[in-house]
Amino acid sequence: MATATKKMNGVDVTTLVATVDAIKKDPSLARCRFRSTTRWIDGGHSQTRIQGFYGAGKEDDSRKRPFIMEGDEPPVLLGANNGANAVEAVLHALASCLAVGYVYNAAARGITIKSLEFQLEGDLDLQGFLGLNPGVRPGYNQVRVTYKVESDAPRKALEELCEYVQSTSPVLDILRNPVAVQVEMV
Repeated sequence: MATATKKMNGVDVTTLVATVDAIKKDPSLARCRFRSTTRWIDGGHSQTRIQGFYGAGKEDDSRKRPFIMEGDEPPVLLGANNGANAVEAVLHALASCLAVGYVYNAAARGITIKSLEFQLEGDLDLQGFLGLNPGVRPGYNQVRVTYKVESDAPRKALEELCEYVQSTSPVLDILRNPVAVQVEMV
């Protein structure tokens, strides 16, 4: 007998629950390795290709074409606006991760989301990047996130959902906690 697929917020809840159950039974399925290749083009312009990754115990080849992401700087930072700059891409990554977590977890809890929007701002002092002041960090010194959600669920349930999503967001965790990064020339 086939199980009916239950969808909520565009999320296949049946598959979501089955995935969680499979990982509970075999935690090795939770291990993932994501990859990207970035090639410098000219000036501040670079291009990143993302395609295959390892997940659910095997190499995933479902992406028949790579995702192409352009990176550049605005003219005031000597670029040509061929794409968002790297620190803007970090804001995108955080908002995208929070949105996925919010919508997926809302669906798992039976909460219908009618709309969801995130606004992010990050403060950065170029003195760090330019090496002008060793006391100024080169990255963001603060990121602010505000969100607006439309749902029939009570505000308290939506706030609790947001707290839970913050505790499980991979990108938020990457930003809040040091990550070991190895850099080497080959």
